Amino acid sequence: MALPSKSEALISLGSRIKAIRKEKGMSQLDLAVSVNKDYQSIQRLERGAINPSYFYLLEICEGLRIKLSDL
Repeated sequence: MALPSKSEALISLGSRIKAIRKEKGMSQLDLAVSVNKDYQSIQRLERGAINPSYFYLLEICEGLRIKLSDL
């Protein structure tokens, strides 16, 4: 089984974050404020345009009130 490309993996991660955020009824701005980021950063993350650090993902999980394994 071949691994997804880096861009495919980042897009998939961003889509998962977006889906969870929407399930929780949060806007991008709500999430951004909860993790002390600007909403453009959340937009880039959800598009798969950035490769987030481990600590950034932990912050996002805290803002969404989920475990890292939920991603």
